[in-house]
Amino acid sequence: MADPNPRTGVPAPRRPLWRQVDFAKLWTAQTIAQFGTQVSLLGIPLVAALTLDVTPFEFGLLTTIEFLPFIFISLPAGVWVDRLRRKPILIAGDIGRGVALLSIPVAFALDVLTIWQLYAVGFVVGSLTVFFDVAYQSYLPSLVEREEILDGNAKLEMSRSAAQIAGPGLAGVVIGALSAPIAIVITTVAYVVSGGFVWRIRKPEPEPDYHARRARGEHGPGMLQEIREGLRYVLTHRFLRAIAATTAVSNFFGNIAFAIMLLYVIRAFEMTSEQIGFAFSLGSIGFLLGAVLANRIGRRLGVGPTIILSAIIFGPATLPIALATRDIALPMLALTGFIGGFGGAVYNINQVSLRQAITPTRLQGRMNASMRFVVWGTIPLGATLGGALGGLIGLHETIWIGSIGGLFAFVPVMLSPVRGVRQMPAPMTDAEGDGGLDQAGRAAPAETAPVS
Repeated sequence: MADPNPRTGVPAPRRPLWRQVDFAKLWTAQTIAQFGTQVSLLGIPLVAALTLDVTPFEFGLLTTIEFLPFIFISLPAGVWVDRLRRKPILIAGDIGRGVALLSIPVAFALDVLTIWQLYAVGFVVGSLTVFFDVAYQSYLPSLVEREEILDGNAKLEMSRSAAQIAGPGLAGVVIGALSAPIAIVITTVAYVVSGGFVWRIRKPEPEPDYHARRARGEHGPGMLQEIREGLRYVLTHRFLRAIAATTAVSNFFGNIAFAIMLLYVIRAFEMTSEQIGFAFSLGSIGFLLGAVLANRIGRRLGVGPTIILSAIIFGPATLPIALATRDIALPMLALTGFIGGFGGAVYNINQVSLRQAITPTRLQGRMNASMRFVVWGTIPLGATLGGALGGLIGLHETIWIGSIGGLFAFVPVMLSPVRGVRQMPAPMTDAEGDGGLDQAGRAAPAETAPVS
């Protein structure tokens, strides 16, 4: 809350988030990083498909290996994020990812680049992304007020959306001019600049409970016990459990299709990097539209119904590609991005904000890590299956399987108490430890705040 006026005792109105210097630095950092990331998101698969000419299974393994860290290290990462201050983790994640990606153009220039190096870079970048993402989602609630979380997530999502609109087209042009391996240097520079902006954030973080306990000479619970606490919080909470199930199902079936979709449009429709980038840019307008409208839709329909409706929208995102022919491949690829982008942006802004609002500070890192373990852990499984099926039954048939399965992703949240959440629940204190909900996972009836 804003500090009260010393004369009247009435809280002074807070400045809009975009005028709060520290949030503006975080927002700027992530905007730069998101634009730079678009080059590597398109560049690395194109290196594999065009420069190295890999098989469908080898191509699918790129996604698998990048997301394996979310299975192996998400849970201990959540413990460390709760034990340490989040800002240094963000800086290290940015710098480390930039250095790892720089090895690709260096190896290409020396004519020693292989698919195995792409796998290694993918694993390193994925590992650093685990720590970065868990710390990032846990850092925002300490940087802004609770009632500003939804607005903060919406603004950050708008930057991601803008990058996804302009970035792929620009990336396609840059890659076409420089070659995919060399263009990845842009991502390295973006990560380094992003880390510099985060370093300049001045608002102090609250001291982690772990440090306070150590200062008092208390040892506290061990890592395994803290991991179990975070998992138990997510898996026994009726809101979080349902959200995790919906997101996990969507990620599993979505990545069956997405793991080989780029390879499919290159080989079946002979699309160039410029065409692919242009289609992705057109499709990403959906992300921006979803980010802009997420707050408004949440206020009009309620948080829970908005989460359900958006899950219904993004479920069939890959159907246009399954139905595409050579003549309409580009607009259908754009439509896939638009549907998935709009539904995904509205869904993520509302469900992530709900998660952050109901979770005590001391559990933010472990909650986010446990959610990522569950929902991103299905990505390598889906990607591996997609790559294997692409080689066994064909790329087109595999996309159909992923598209049909994704239609049912909304079912867990539809059948859960999430559908009854109209306003963002107010959090309980760390001492109460239940994040604003009773023991059954129902929204506490008192002290709810309207969605901002």
